[in-house]
Amino acid sequence: MAFMEVNFFSDALGMAMSLNAVIPQRTRGNIGVNPGETGETFPTLWLLHGMSDDHTIWMRRTSIERYAEEHGIAVVMPTTYLGWYTDMKFGYAYRTFIGEELPKICRSFFPGMSARREDNYISGNSMGGYGSLALALTYPETYGVCAPLSAAFDPTHLYNPEHPENTFFTDIFGPIDEFAGSPNDLFHMAEVRKNDGSPLPKLFIACGQDDFLLHDNHRMRDCLTALGYDVTYREPDGAHTWGFWDREIQNVLTFIDDYRKGI
Repeated sequence: MAFMEVNFFSDALGMAMSLNAVIPQRTRGNIGVNPGETGETFPTLWLLHGMSDDHTIWMRRTSIERYAEEHGIAVVMPTTYLGWYTDMKFGYAYRTFIGEELPKICRSFFPGMSARREDNYISGNSMGGYGSLALALTYPETYGVCAPLSAAFDPTHLYNPEHPENTFFTDIFGPIDEFAGSPNDLFHMAEVRKNDGSPLPKLFIACGQDDFLLHDNHRMRDCLTALGYDVTYREPDGAHTWGFWDREIQNVLTFIDDYRKGI
């Protein structure tokens, strides 16, 4: 497995950006690992960070490189800082960057990355869990599997009506009264995609029993299930912690393996 940090320029954002990536390497000489099989092309997991972190956090808090090697999959870890993986009302077009520009950039750097929908998957924790579903619903032709972990599915909780001068929410999403029914409202977008004939991702959702976002995960699970999405839902012991996400990302990779066997 090759690990690298890539610094590059984004036309969509108009600025330099960074990502971390682990890429399958055709070698069998490493001690202590059991590499998965790789062909001429390989699948990719696009793995998103949470609200307080950046593109380095999954490498620093989990064993994602070792897990990826065992499953023969590339993992790309980008950043949108605090941009919530959306095209901000007043700011940067982060959703366009992740969903449209970044795959093209990465495939120019790593020609072995498959462009097939069946070989591309997206996951993330907390804010990144929201981002993973937002991107899967915005770009339904891109991702075969979406796996939000402890996702913040309803970011309207960020809005504080007692302090309207705090523009954090409105800078990202716009006025609170325009959020419902917008592309940032994932409950709405799930219904839109169900009704417009788009291919729907297979979903793996996990949230710990002691997580403060559990109620919103119940709401999203029930919404998606009622709409007829293929949802696998887990609610094991755990909270909003890296110990939980380190365990669950392994289950995500196993879920992807099972999905690939059924293609």
